[in-house]
Amino acid sequence: MQLAGPPRETPMTTARAEQKRKIPRRTRKPRTRRQPKGPAPTPPAHLDTPHLCLLRAPTVAPPPRPMRRTITVATYNVHRWTGLNGRGKIDPARAGFVISELGADVIALQEVMRDHDGDDPLETLADALGMHVTFAATRVHKKGELGNAILSRWPIGSVAMLDLSFSKLEKRVAVWAQIPFENGLLDVVSTHLALADRTRHRQVRALLKHPLLQRGPTLLLGDMNAWRQCPATRALAKGMVEVGVEFPMSFPAARPVLALDRIYMTGVKLIAIEAHDSPAAQRASDHLPVVARIELPS
Repeated sequence: MQLAGPPRETPMTTARAEQKRKIPRRTRKPRTRRQPKGPAPTPPAHLDTPHLCLLRAPTVAPPPRPMRRTITVATYNVHRWTGLNGRGKIDPARAGFVISELGADVIALQEVMRDHDGDDPLETLADALGMHVTFAATRVHKKGELGNAILSRWPIGSVAMLDLSFSKLEKRVAVWAQIPFENGLLDVVSTHLALADRTRHRQVRALLKHPLLQRGPTLLLGDMNAWRQCPATRALAKGMVEVGVEFPMSFPAARPVLALDRIYMTGVKLIAIEAHDSPAAQRASDHLPVVARIELPS
């Protein structure tokens, strides 16, 4: 039997093999992204993290006067100055008029928008009311800084920011101001708590344990997002509220059914608390302001 030998190479197959060895494999060129036309966007002035970024006195200093023993305090979520449904044109004067109706001595504001360009509506409001102001930004985006503020009829002695961003989905912050009065110091905190129960409870625990809130008369004001009884509200009721207090309904502004906006306190006496439901307030934001009369310790 004759065994078959290796396949016979023809001139054609030999030429193809030589060509395959000599020609390198084609390399893919790296793709380049097309650059957008026009100038590059300007980055925001601050990092997109919670930060304290404003403390100032009114441009025209009001006549000095001591803090009375009985004062009015308020909290108000201004809804980025966009009105009742959040889709209207930004109009800070609309909420500013409501704030002027309150006649409050100390005001906590939430969802305050400060534009990158043009006049700052918060500073304009503070100057119009002749009040001192501090502000902490929760986050920065293309329209401006968004965060919480405190307005005070009296000078602010100290300020601080408490980062409450315990969730990757929501950045939250509390701004703290200390206002001296004749018989001591009043600590005021403005905040906007998380929507999720578990995160909100962590935020409340952090606030109640913070040394800045354990030294004397203290007010904790803001949009607590507490639409029902939960661990956060029970912790706040145990630590910072008088027995039997019922918070007024403040949301939605047109027909309020939820007490989201609250004023907690310790070391002071609550005289009265109510929602401010004027016709202007029912249109200026999706929240009504909540106003309280308190008595400071003697």
